[in-house]
Amino acid sequence: MSMPEAFRGRLSVPVIAAPMFLVSRPELVVAQCRAGVVGSFPSLNARPSGTLEQWLQQLRRELTADDAPFAVNLIVHKTNPRLQEDLDLVVKYQVPVVISSLGAVREVNEAVHSYGGVVFHDVINDEFAHKAIERGADGLVAVAAGAGGHAGTLSPFALVQEIREWFSGPLALSGCIANGNAIAAARAMGADLAYVGSAFIATEEAHANEAYKQMIVEGASRDIVYTSQFTGVFGNYLLPSIVAAGIDPATLTTAGASTMRMMEKVEKAEKAAGDAKAWRDVWGAGQGIGAVKQVVPAAKLIERLATEYKAALARLASEG
Repeated sequence: MSMPEAFRGRLSVPVIAAPMFLVSRPELVVAQCRAGVVGSFPSLNARPSGTLEQWLQQLRRELTADDAPFAVNLIVHKTNPRLQEDLDLVVKYQVPVVISSLGAVREVNEAVHSYGGVVFHDVINDEFAHKAIERGADGLVAVAAGAGGHAGTLSPFALVQEIREWFSGPLALSGCIANGNAIAAARAMGADLAYVGSAFIATEEAHANEAYKQMIVEGASRDIVYTSQFTGVFGNYLLPSIVAAGIDPATLTTAGASTMRMMEKVEKAEKAAGDAKAWRDVWGAGQGIGAVKQVVPAAKLIERLATEYKAALARLASEG
């Protein structure tokens, strides 16, 4: 097992809290880090211009060396017009961990390494994993089937197995992880860390409206739809939110298509739905939401995960 030095002795449970579009903000990140997991947020959640610097100042002010480190998610695809601006702030405030998405960029990794930061890159298959490490990423987030938001289709068993055949560095596993048993399973498969997202939507600190949180609490795997309709990239979304946005689920496709074609269809669906906006009103979530039973403070969720994780390890040890 390989754990970044910045994580050692600072985690109550081996978890990175996934950066979630619109949902993850400093209030949630602070609560996560203080309770002993790596908290994170997408840099694009910080709007308008200037907000990201304010957020980084807040995190640097409120978190200490006794807390878990925090992470910023950067969309490194060339279509992100804010990448260089956000990267400059990441370097200025020496963000401990960067999670890069949608393409591995050597220059981004080198910039983070210039001050001693660590880069995890999220991947959905072994080919992308090789490219990420070749271009200088320190660790990987293996995004398996069932993960919330943008997700792959591979079984976590297959994905972790293939990556571990050649990569011995830090590895996090994403996909349906919402209780301590799943964290223990991720470690048993060969991952160093579990990557937990959807369960944190149903926390008091999450920047999500109450309907979204309640939909997580009431939902199960049957309520998750996998489609590329909303962003051009395949992801998992809550079926009730699609219906509530006035979009007919029968019009969704699970086949691959260009981003342009997908967005044209979304625009047509939005016009038919009136005021609904797909990026705002269609909510992402993973297949593991059945483990979420109530809205709680983030610290209480993390306490539950840690208790369940320790119990799972003890049970396996006694049975072995």
